[in-house]
Amino acid sequence: MTTQTSVDAATDPQVDSATADPDEGDAVEVIRVHRGQRGRRISWRRVLVYGVLPILTLLLTAGAGYAKWMYGSAQASSAARTESMQAAKDSAVAMLSYKSDTVEQDLTKARDHLTGNLKDSYASLIHDVVIPGSRAKQISTAATVAAAASVSASENHAFVLVFVNQTITIGNSAPTNTASSVRMTLDKRDGRWLVSQFDPV
Repeated sequence: MTTQTSVDAATDPQVDSATADPDEGDAVEVIRVHRGQRGRRISWRRVLVYGVLPILTLLLTAGAGYAKWMYGSAQASSAARTESMQAAKDSAVAMLSYKSDTVEQDLTKARDHLTGNLKDSYASLIHDVVIPGSRAKQISTAATVAAAASVSASENHAFVLVFVNQTITIGNSAPTNTASSVRMTLDKRDGRWLVSQFDPV
């Protein structure tokens, strides 16, 4: 009889715990709690609002920030390429062009395009070799840039390949033309692109 009562209590949710013995009442309560937990449904709306949407918002915010940074970086890189390439062309013309009667002024002014050790070595070269030679033999040169290409450029450092045509006149002789290419390294100092290396290639 006790066994039958336990079965009835387990299968019939309406069984009154007052009619069952204490042990059977505990079993009925466990079954009710178990059934209540099993019947609870997941609220997908809560999951969406409190779980998915915050994560999605965070990802979108991070993505927008990254895209803005990439766009700004691309703009800065493009500006660096354009500016450094123009500075390289201007510097090459200034360094390689002079007239025999104004050679000292021309080449001294060209030093303003340079920086670092190159500025010092260029000063020694023009004063010891180029200026005296130009005056003694009436040498004049005129340089033009045929083409230039940016090899790489960052915010403050750039490499530019420059193709130079140079016309050289010695005294009353007919002018001669030469072509050369130079790999120029430039550094941005106080808002200006200055040449730090000048390597014929």
